[in-house]
Amino acid sequence: MSQLTHADLINLLLALSIILFGGRLVGEVFRKIGQPSVIGEILAGVILGPTVLGMFFPEAFQMIFPSENNVALVLDGFTQVSVILLLFIAGLEVELDVVMQQGKKASIISFFSIIVPFAIGFGVPMLWPDLLEVEPENKFIFSLFFGTALSITALPVIARILMDLNLFKTGFGVIIITSAMVNDLLGWMFFAVILTMITPSAGTNLWATLGTTIGFSLLMLTFGRFLFNKILPWINTNFAWPGGILSISIALCLLAASFTEFIGIHGIFGAFILGVALSSSFHFKDKAKEIIHHFVNNIFAPIFFVGIGLRTDFIQNFDFKLTFLVIVIAFAGKLIGGSIGARLSGYNNRESLAISSGMNARGAMEIILGLLALQAQIINEEMFVAIVVMALFTSITSGPMMKYFIGNRKIS
Repeated sequence: MSQLTHADLINLLLALSIILFGGRLVGEVFRKIGQPSVIGEILAGVILGPTVLGMFFPEAFQMIFPSENNVALVLDGFTQVSVILLLFIAGLEVELDVVMQQGKKASIISFFSIIVPFAIGFGVPMLWPDLLEVEPENKFIFSLFFGTALSITALPVIARILMDLNLFKTGFGVIIITSAMVNDLLGWMFFAVILTMITPSAGTNLWATLGTTIGFSLLMLTFGRFLFNKILPWINTNFAWPGGILSISIALCLLAASFTEFIGIHGIFGAFILGVALSSSFHFKDKAKEIIHHFVNNIFAPIFFVGIGLRTDFIQNFDFKLTFLVIVIAFAGKLIGGSIGARLSGYNNRESLAISSGMNARGAMEIILGLLALQAQIINEEMFVAIVVMALFTSITSGPMMKYFIGNRKIS
């Protein structure tokens, strides 16, 4: 049986320690200046990765973060588990009861904030592939990915922005959060189908994949939700708190992810839907959700986001024209689509622009999606860097734009 050598183990522990220290320190700096800590964590990766450390001290970089050996393999395993857990807590953010209460307005806003960015994101590379430097043989699958990438909204980032603006508990804030929930639910379902289409081991039958995805979702949100309502009270009573619910939740997340991988849907989808089903259970306490958030956000999120910076050279792969175009297309899709949906839901022009500005925050979700697309070879490193920059830029500008459009208006 192959195993880590003594030197490998020292290297692995050193690398993880530096990743967690670096991510925390730079993330804290950004949190102090009112920006999402994820930006600092990615910047820490850029400093520790090939962009800075690799350029000035290439031997030290290769020694700490080797590209091809047992340590690199184990670090990649940590990254895979991290992305699964990040999608799990994204699912925990989706509250089906709130979605049902907001019904019509949230559905209209979500529909247009998905369909318009998708149409623009799909149409531009299909009609003008040279503009985004897309290979002709890759044009269709890239267009599907790009349209989906521009459609998804970063629910955790929006929640944080609304809290900072004291809008989270208002009707205005609830409609944005609810619309983002629907947006995420549909967006990730669609992306799971796309990933399955381009993964050889998963088969390429679109309708079978689509049917399996919808079937699994319905099963988890009906029977799965019913089952959780039955077993969670027993777990809360008989298991140690909070260790019991933490262990069982993470175990169920990994089980769901492995099951969806087995049936040909990417593991992130199983984790996401399980998070939605658990969050919808009457017996899944807010305190349990908070503990899981702390566990994932403080341990696994830095490993993933610092790992983004370690993965590529952000200077060598930065293409200004490409990045600028991606940002322009991203802004156009969300602002137009979100505004149309909000206007049709009865909001005035400035309120509609404020809502669409909130929906424009991409953040962590787009970066996760970009990394999966890079691993699946749908996009190259230049496009990956452009998507990361776009995700960070939309996250930073979303709050100030909302504030500007709301102005001094009283929000209920």
